[in-house]
Amino acid sequence: MRSTLMMKLRSFRTDEEGVTLVEYGIALTLAIIVGVSALTNLGTNVSDEMVDACTVLNNSGTTNTTAC
Repeated sequence: MRSTLMMKLRSFRTDEEGVTLVEYGIALTLAIIVGVSALTNLGTNVSDEMVDACTVLNNSGTTNTTAC
């Protein structure tokens, strides 16, 4: 019984399949964080530009039939 347990512990210690899975998980998490940050930043910039465009259109003196 003890030798079987020791053999399982040795094989578990040398098995690198779990380590690779953890590395892929960390890489995926970092990629998601970077992607969400980039999209949030892009969305904020687009929103700011749309507000600026509406401000310019409303201050231009032309008749604007669509609401900004």
